[in-house]
Amino acid sequence: MKQIYRILKISALTLFSLLAFQTTLFAQEEATQDTTVQEEPKERPVRPAFESGLMFDAATTTLQPSKTLEFILQHRFGYIDGADNFFGIWGASNIRVGLNYSFLDNLTVGIGTTKNKRIQDLQVKYRVLEQTRSNSIPVTVMLYGVAGIEGGDKALWDQSQGAPNYKFSNRMSYFGQLNVSRRFNDNLSLQVGGSFTHYNCVDSVYNHDRVALSFLGRYKFSPQGAFIVAGDFPLDIESLKDYKKDADANTIIYDKPNLSVGFEISTSTHAFQIYLQSAQGILPQEDIMWNDKDFFKKGGFLIGFNLTRLWNF
Repeated sequence: MKQIYRILKISALTLFSLLAFQTTLFAQEEATQDTTVQEEPKERPVRPAFESGLMFDAATTTLQPSKTLEFILQHRFGYIDGADNFFGIWGASNIRVGLNYSFLDNLTVGIGTTKNKRIQDLQVKYRVLEQTRSNSIPVTVMLYGVAGIEGGDKALWDQSQGAPNYKFSNRMSYFGQLNVSRRFNDNLSLQVGGSFTHYNCVDSVYNHDRVALSFLGRYKFSPQGAFIVAGDFPLDIESLKDYKKDADANTIIYDKPNLSVGFEISTSTHAFQIYLQSAQGILPQEDIMWNDKDFFKKGGFLIGFNLTRLWNF
């Protein structure tokens, strides 16, 4: 009897221990589940407002993921002015070749070279804010900067200064812009921006500085195709002027808006844009400071295209 009693006692204690252990595990699981339920879901950004970081000559708020290399080819034919130049294809063209590299998800640095004026450029894009799916952040905000160095003989810069004193800094130009974009839905994205342009050296009848407003629009009509439009509008700010328009009747006034309209075809690694545009300068400071073409008049626009290619490392 003592042995049977001992066996029953051991069995009861074992059963009680198992029940207590199981109850503890169940309580822990319940607490974990409660904690998981109470945790707020992580905020997610929307898809980029634009497929490419470049639209026409303008930078969009789209930045490629970190460790991405982007190759850029931008081409402008001559202005379309009658049949003699075959829609501008036989005319004087302008070309830019560039490379952008994303060091971070929100920081991209690029370099490039442009045919006209032999301009070498350094570009930086930095995303400050990113639109979220919950609309807690309703827009994407980006800072964009370009520094250009013009080539050419020193005599050109001596003549433009009206004195034989050459300075390397005379070749420099700068462009800074704040851009704000919003992806409204799967089809429509818009961007607006304000910019400041400065040239260290210009002829005495021209301005060194200019402020401009810009906009970009993209409407996607198929999985890979989109209609695109843009405009840069220089502002007439009296306090920034270095000359008066009526000082010389023969002076060319470079104050026309740069308008662009075209189509974009994009994939995960490529983007191709073909369009009509009024400015031929390619770099944003060139388009805003030196455009004298009216898009709605004869000879006021040209054919251009952009091609970009991405590689991930």
